[in-house]
Amino acid sequence: MGLVLGRGLTHLTLMLHRPPAPTPLDKPLGTIPLLWAMRANPLSTWTRAHFEEPILHGTSIIGEVCVVSEPAAIRHVLVDNVANYRKDDLQQRLLGPGLAGGLLLAEDDMWRRQRRLLAPLFTPRAVAGYKPAMAQSAQWLVARWGRQRAGRTIDIAADFSRVTLDVLERTIFPQGLGRDPTQFIHAVTAYFETAGRVDPLDLLRLPEWLPRLGRKRAAPALAFFAEAVEAMITKQRAALALAPNTSERPDLLSALLSAADPETGAGLSEEEIRANILTFIGAGHETTANALTWTLYLLGTHPLWRARAEAEADALLAQSDIPSPEEAPVIRAVLEEAMRLYPPAATLTRDAIGPDRIGSFHIRPGTRMVISPWLVQRHKTLWTDADLFDPARFLPGARDKIDRFAYLPFGAGPRICIGMGFAMQEAVILLAHVLKHVRFEPVPGHVPVPVQRVTLRPQGGMPMVLQRR
Repeated sequence: MGLVLGRGLTHLTLMLHRPPAPTPLDKPLGTIPLLWAMRANPLSTWTRAHFEEPILHGTSIIGEVCVVSEPAAIRHVLVDNVANYRKDDLQQRLLGPGLAGGLLLAEDDMWRRQRRLLAPLFTPRAVAGYKPAMAQSAQWLVARWGRQRAGRTIDIAADFSRVTLDVLERTIFPQGLGRDPTQFIHAVTAYFETAGRVDPLDLLRLPEWLPRLGRKRAAPALAFFAEAVEAMITKQRAALALAPNTSERPDLLSALLSAADPETGAGLSEEEIRANILTFIGAGHETTANALTWTLYLLGTHPLWRARAEAEADALLAQSDIPSPEEAPVIRAVLEEAMRLYPPAATLTRDAIGPDRIGSFHIRPGTRMVISPWLVQRHKTLWTDADLFDPARFLPGARDKIDRFAYLPFGAGPRICIGMGFAMQEAVILLAHVLKHVRFEPVPGHVPVPVQRVTLRPQGGMPMVLQRR
């Protein structure tokens, strides 16, 4: 199908392109293959039925499991009866060594207290105040790529990790991280690649005293985090003692250190402070970096949508260096479609505390509830041409027709990602600047493989060929 799109674009041949993803299985794996596949890449364990049936309930090696993809049932678990479902013990085992006590894994009163404490950093007004810093980070990235020769292959995943960490330093960690950002990136990657792998011993719920290979390999990263975070805390406490923070722009570390319960006056424990710092340094930059990485890859395989996004970026940045998501409907739609196909967090899991009913299924206490954005956002009953890249789904007018619980890149309900507005604003600003100045083409013959390591990342990075616009 040939299209002529005006100056700067000649004849384009457009083909339906199916973005890379593991092929669904015809039937479930046996016990040993399942244990192996869960460790290698949990995305490879889903069957065709998981993408076609609204609810699947049964028993597996991890006990009673209910996979929920029907929007009303998802709402029931995450909102209507949320008190009956808690973070499951597998998440606690995988992430607990680094993040136990932080907002991501906290439950009940601990979670509510931390959520109230951190909420002021992510109000719409506070997030809008971060725009200039985000634009500075975007300009830094464009200048970095501007120094590279055209035609060079660049791992955009690594560079997006670097720039999203730079955003955190300019916004919620204005005192800096106290370490070379590259060290943090390598430590986060090592942590997710080791501790983030599902260990068969954890799946089988075997005793904690049995050694886990992933945790042993993650030890150097955890030691680096402990040392770096302790140094950040010591430095910030000294600064607060000399001059309490009077900045109109809140920062995470000051908020954590100055926290006081309105009823008891008690502050956060050392464990809570450290876990929240690591949560925002690790997951806070990793998820946005992955979303941007997949977006640029998808645009590289879809010249028409890339042309539309570039045109919008040109128009926006001709007026201001700081576009808002509301001003960039095409860029936002491209990002949201990329997060539909490659959700930053591919699986949400909960354990049932008490009995319940989901559809026609009786849920017993201890049942593992699996809500997978990877499944839900590619589900055949919820999306037309679910496996194809089509940002038109998220353009104004079409976006409103999507069921709230059929699209879950940031989760839903009370535990929806606290940084959702921050992440979308950051991603739009960064992507607009990138699209205006450079263009990336896929490396011929290279097919990226999405792998689940807590977050959803391209295996081995994302090499792409840099071109000037």
